[in-house]
Amino acid sequence: MNLFQIEVLVKVAETGNFTKAGDMLGLTQSGVSHNISALETELGVQLLNRGRSGVTLTDAGTRIIGHMRSMLVESEHIKQQTAAIVGMEIGKIKVGCFPSVSMKVLPKILTAFKARHKGIELELHEGKYNDILEWIANGVVDIGFVILPVYSGMEFIPLMEDRLVVVIPADHPLCNERFLSVEQIAGEPFIMPKAGCEVLVGERFRLAGLKPNVHFEVEDNPTILSMVQEGLGVTIVPRLTLPTGYSGAHVAELVPQALRRIGLAVKSLKDSTPATKAFIKVAEQLVLE
Repeated sequence: MNLFQIEVLVKVAETGNFTKAGDMLGLTQSGVSHNISALETELGVQLLNRGRSGVTLTDAGTRIIGHMRSMLVESEHIKQQTAAIVGMEIGKIKVGCFPSVSMKVLPKILTAFKARHKGIELELHEGKYNDILEWIANGVVDIGFVILPVYSGMEFIPLMEDRLVVVIPADHPLCNERFLSVEQIAGEPFIMPKAGCEVLVGERFRLAGLKPNVHFEVEDNPTILSMVQEGLGVTIVPRLTLPTGYSGAHVAELVPQALRRIGLAVKSLKDSTPATKAFIKVAEQLVLE
């Protein structure tokens, strides 16, 4: 058993596909299959279920995959610490992120980080809030952009606050209002965002003793905004989800103010690699400028 075989297994588990894993590792499909078979033979257990619908972990694979990810993390620690001793910077950081931060915040951080740390490779995984928390907990990513609250035991580095705003059609009777409350839109057809911030939106209605008049539940933010523009309803979304210079509908501040608190989360700052700590430093400097 060697670390490369372990990396192959982890990639197959993450992608659910031999071909995709091979593309990421520079292997043919048969090369991936050979490494997996050799690992299974040495361990004496079947690690993967192979089927027409894809590849999944067996019970044995599920039980050991976390340990294998930990071995890869420790290997990365050793590489980075050794490189630091001889004055070099190498390594890889796997970063989890959700779409609005990927669009508005992450590019600036990635550009600055690559300029300062040219020897460190960055791998981006995009998903929903809960996806990212699971990835951090299971070692799929080293660090992730998240909103509070995070899982127990994780460490959170605050970066910014993002206000929730009300978005209504441009010809709506309330389109001249700069501030709107949930009481003012409670009877309107409501488009509920489903990418994670529905918890924040639902909480705002609950605090007012109301329920939103939900007509649609939609994950994709551009789709939500298009539906509002077409007069299909109103919505509440984080300001960061709006395109720069957005003018397709009327945007009002939600009162009382509601926020999502965005930051970076890791399993442990103490156990994070030097590269991950460098990423945190760059993110803090840029966002707090």
